[in-house]
Amino acid sequence: MNWDQVKGNWKQMQGKAKQQWGELTDDDLQQADGDRDVLEGKIQERYGDTKEGAKRKVDDWINNM
Repeated sequence: MNWDQVKGNWKQMQGKAKQQWGELTDDDLQQADGDRDVLEGKIQERYGDTKEGAKRKVDDWINNM
């Protein structure tokens, strides 16, 4: 799966993202609205990851879809 597919199906993907990152709130996911950079930033905030760490987590998540 690529990010364009994730973004195009963001409403459905929010539930999967919530399962993956339980510390993200519904508001966090609504703010991300399919924007990868925003999602990575929210993961950084909630989990204390580095920018590279958050990017790697999102890459892994997409690749496992």
